[in-house]
Amino acid sequence: MPAVIDHTVQARLVTVPSATRDLTVSLRYDRQDPFAVRIVFPPDVSLDGQEVAWIFSRELLEEGLRVSAGQGDVRVRPDGGTRTVVELRAPEGVAVIEFDTAGLRSFLRGTYKLVRDGAEHLELDLDRTLTTLLRGV
Repeated sequence: MPAVIDHTVQARLVTVPSATRDLTVSLRYDRQDPFAVRIVFPPDVSLDGQEVAWIFSRELLEEGLRVSAGQGDVRVRPDGGTRTVVELRAPEGVAVIEFDTAGLRSFLRGTYKLVRDGAEHLELDLDRTLTTLLRGV
C-alpha cells in the first residue's frame, strides 16, 4: 500500500462574488504526517509563481463536509448538497475555493484506507522525531 495519496480534483477559485476561475489542485495525504491533509495549488495561481500548499487537519476536512468547521486560517463548510467551500486566510487576503463534495469524500476514503480514523498515533515515529529535535540542540 502506498505511503502517500495524491488525488487531483477540479476546483473553482472565487475571486469576487461574480467571478470565478476553474483550476486543478492536488489533495495529498502522507502517512508520515497522519493527522494532516494538504491542498496543493499550481504555480499559476500564486502571487509569487510558486506551488503553494496549505496544510490542515484531516478531521477539519471531514467535519467541514457536514457542518461549518474551523476558525482561524482554514475554514470548511458545506455549500448545498454537492459543493464544499474551503476558505484560506492569509495576510494577503482570503481565498475561497469551491470543491465537488464527492471528490473530497473520495479522497478522504482513500486516506482512511491508508490510516484508519483513531489510529493516526500509531503511524508516528516518536523516537526518530525526538532524535531529530535533539540533534538541533
